[in-house]
Amino acid sequence: MNQHKSGFVNIIGNPNVGKSTLMNALVGEKMSIITSKPQTTRHRIFGLLSADDYQVVFSDTPGIIDKPIYGMQSAMNKFAYSSFEDADILLFMTDIYEVYTGEENIIKALKQANGPKYLVINKIDMDKDGKADKVASEWSERIDFSEVFFISASLKTNTDTLLQKILADLPEGPAYYPKDELSDKPERFFVSEIIREKILQLYKQEVPYSCEVVVSRFKEEEKNNAPLLMIYADIYVDRKSQKPIIIGKNGEAIKKLGIAARLDIENFLGKHIYLDLNVKIKENWRNDERMLKHFGYEE
Repeated sequence: MNQHKSGFVNIIGNPNVGKSTLMNALVGEKMSIITSKPQTTRHRIFGLLSADDYQVVFSDTPGIIDKPIYGMQSAMNKFAYSSFEDADILLFMTDIYEVYTGEENIIKALKQANGPKYLVINKIDMDKDGKADKVASEWSERIDFSEVFFISASLKTNTDTLLQKILADLPEGPAYYPKDELSDKPERFFVSEIIREKILQLYKQEVPYSCEVVVSRFKEEEKNNAPLLMIYADIYVDRKSQKPIIIGKNGEAIKKLGIAARLDIENFLGKHIYLDLNVKIKENWRNDERMLKHFGYEE
């Protein structure tokens, strides 16, 4: 009988260094939303890569925020720091532009973490003057990494090499999830994330960060003798002034949002859908413990 290998491979690092892009590249599916805005990922998301003789449980985590302002950001940090505790392999991701002082909390956590630790330096496609080598040298003086990888997550440069090393270093173990699953999250979670991704792309300044999306109804019905998935989603904002911004003049902004989200959701689910978006106000929800629990940030 062939040996079966499995393990948790957790991707950690600061906001906006490409963690979600890397996990999507490694899993081969769009598990995490990707935008150019920092703090896009808010929850810990598992992406599953399975074959007959292995299962890799990749974990994308929120970027660590050294000085959280909101209760939501503190909860995001809990998700991120939990990934140090259960990792079989830890991928610390940075890029050629990041500057660390050496005193950051994430460095302290890395030094205390057990097991293999890989340094993954992203955005080498933009490296015109040898910055990547300098970054690697600086990090080798701080942390004893098992391996160093120079990648471009967006172009998938060297991501196959990284994956092969992960598979080689995986411990022997059972499958933690059914082999045909792609994530630990349900479909409605990814629907809400797609809608939130479009909010991040279409709206400016603080407004996207003040929004949370909850799918309130997710049911397949029959319309005109054909299946149609009915999705109703609530967009929560934390100030009254933000609701008219989300809706826009004569409803144009939310209509544009709905069209963009519906196309991506249909592509993700492979089904025709009806999407209804409703905007609700819950002032200061990012510091409201009850609402944070409702949105899945607190147990």
